Amino acid sequence: EVVLSTFALATSIRRFLSLVVASSLTVLSNAYGASFDCKQAKSPDERAICDSRQLSELDVEMSVRYEMLTGLVAMGARGAMQDEQQAWLNMRRKCRSNQACLLSSYRHRIEMLKEDYARLASRGPF
Repeated sequence: EVVLSTFALATSIRRFLSLVVASSLTVLSNAYGASFDCKQAKSPDERAICDSRQLSELDVEMSVRYEMLTGLVAMGARGAMQDEQQAWLNMRRKCRSNQACLLSSYRHRIEMLKEDYARLASRGPF
């Protein structure tokens, strides 16, 4: 009975978090903007993201997933995630305005964040 209720709780939490991510993505993507202020975009990668609806949407998705995850982990893990994010941003900058490079970079980062979430959810309940 305890195992069943633990499983039910973990399943409910996963469904709730999935709904929150989906809702956030819908709201943010309707704004057609990146996760940062495009008026302040100076680097070639940032300008390319602001100029592309697809890249802007991927930027928002990545940002929402990252923010959700950092809110779910302990301080030590959060620091490691911030380091990973900064390393990824440095790699993204190397793409400059190359759309194919930026698309690949975002898709890879989003997959990494999805895997991190799956690992976290598999440890539940929270």
